[in-house]
Amino acid sequence: MFYFRQLFDPTSSTLTYLIADPFKLEAVVIDPVREMVEPILETLHAMHPQMRLRYILETHIHADHVTGADLLKQRTGAQAVVSRRGGAHCAENQVDDGDLILFGSEHIRVLATPGHTEGCVSYLWRDRVFTGDTLLIGGCGRTDFQGGDAGKLYDSITGKIFSLPCETLIYPGHDYNGRRVSSVDQERTSNPRLAGKTRDEFMAIMDALNLPRPKLIDEAVPANLLCGRSGLAA
Repeated sequence: MFYFRQLFDPTSSTLTYLIADPFKLEAVVIDPVREMVEPILETLHAMHPQMRLRYILETHIHADHVTGADLLKQRTGAQAVVSRRGGAHCAENQVDDGDLILFGSEHIRVLATPGHTEGCVSYLWRDRVFTGDTLLIGGCGRTDFQGGDAGKLYDSITGKIFSLPCETLIYPGHDYNGRRVSSVDQERTSNPRLAGKTRDEFMAIMDALNLPRPKLIDEAVPANLLCGRSGLAA
């Protein structure tokens, strides 16, 4: 038995995840948004009044919202977890590919999935993988800033995520169309950027996206490199 909750921030279209062991009363949160800290704490309390948040997992240094990591650290004593390649030295735990994050009777495996940014990781837990911006439902993260690399992203998705069992559930970091979960098989066979595409074809698709600059990037990236700390005065 375990607790699993998915929260949604409508402003940034960010999906946040809570996983908890109901017996040992330890939990982790993945990709918390600063403005969603209170709902996160309320959800933890609803699971059990003595539920302890142990870790705050970031899939990468976000450019479209400020993380709630620092506020959660202050309120709960939880420790932050980021990729060693991410550059957020404020995090107590700097992880690499294959590392395990232990809480309660559960464990989460770190998968290094660079490409959207150099420091992107995905988190594999039981039958599901939390892909952040690496792989979205019917899409993927952009690769035109923060050290993005379309070739690396293709390798990460096809080599790491698509190599998981086909029934593995995919929980992305964002969705803009009301979708909440997919699967490895669904994305491998129907994702329009990836299904049947060669590495060169994928890179050409990504190169032609011509997306606008994220509105909050100048605030979010510096703040997130400090686990959200510089945004507290806002």
